Amino acid sequence: MEKTIKLESNQETQALFGRHDENLKLIEKETNTRIIARGEELVIIGETENIEKSFRIISEILNTIRRGKHIQRQDIYLFIKGTKKEKIHQQPSETIEISLKGRHVGPKTKGQSEYVKAMRNYDMVFGIGPAGTGKTYLAMAVAIEALKKGRARRIILTRPAIEAGESLGFLPGDISEKISPYLRPLYDALYDMMEASAIEKYLGMGIIEVAPLAYMRGRTLNDAFIILDEAQNCTPEQMKMFLTRLGFDSKAVITGDITQSDLPGGKPTGLLQAKQLLEDVGGIKFVYFSGDDIVRHDLVCEIIKAYERLDKENTYKESSKEEDSNLKGKDRKTYQKDS
Repeated sequence: MEKTIKLESNQETQALFGRHDENLKLIEKETNTRIIARGEELVIIGETENIEKSFRIISEILNTIRRGKHIQRQDIYLFIKGTKKEKIHQQPSETIEISLKGRHVGPKTKGQSEYVKAMRNYDMVFGIGPAGTGKTYLAMAVAIEALKKGRARRIILTRPAIEAGESLGFLPGDISEKISPYLRPLYDALYDMMEASAIEKYLGMGIIEVAPLAYMRGRTLNDAFIILDEAQNCTPEQMKMFLTRLGFDSKAVITGDITQSDLPGGKPTGLLQAKQLLEDVGGIKFVYFSGDDIVRHDLVCEIIKAYERLDKENTYKESSKEEDSNLKGKDRKTYQKDS
């Protein structure tokens, strides 16, 4: 069996094929089909069901390209993931202007679309979910958009300086050099979205500020778009301190993964406490991401699901032990009473 798709231009063909035809090769591998270019047409060869999957993926990619959107390899994975769930992934139409070169970035999943809308409509948003769901990246994009459109006068990026139980005192260098590795992911996201010269200019003028969470104490942050990253590593005291920094005409976005806390000694996480205390407060929006929102390699999704299953099993075991202990306690009381 075979089916054909009409291509409209060379630019469209190049965007669909990818570098060294890597996009087509990926689609072929995942759908067990052969895809052959014949002039202005693509011919898909294989079993009927597989041809239909491949056809839906390619059609959605072409529709996205024809809407003027740039396609990356991770988008191909998302389209393929959609067919595995027996429904094609629909890319949200909303885009974000983020770069001085006019490049556009948009949410790629339903959860991400909800997240972007929340950041535009609420003054405080919590983005909670696993790695790879775009929590920090999209928050940075919306912040830069707000700065460019005059909805914020400055951007403040912060995160707790703690990682895997390591202590700053044991790291080499002065305080700036000690802290720098913890803030590097925020800088990476910045440089991915803006020209280096503009970033250096904004940093020098204080329009963009990147600082450890401890440096927020005692401040009132007005006319700012504030992002707290890796919030699962905040203690309850730090979280309260940060949340009460919000000033007039400001927005705060708090991102984190409750299952990935690096706080030593099993200390309670401020992110979990904030979720419990503030989830019903008007004006605050909580957005929860799942494995379906992961925009990294498919293996990342499978790894996270495996750990989630382990967490559920451990929770069940702990619950069973506690219940068993309570029952034994009741038995002892009954025995003592009868005696």
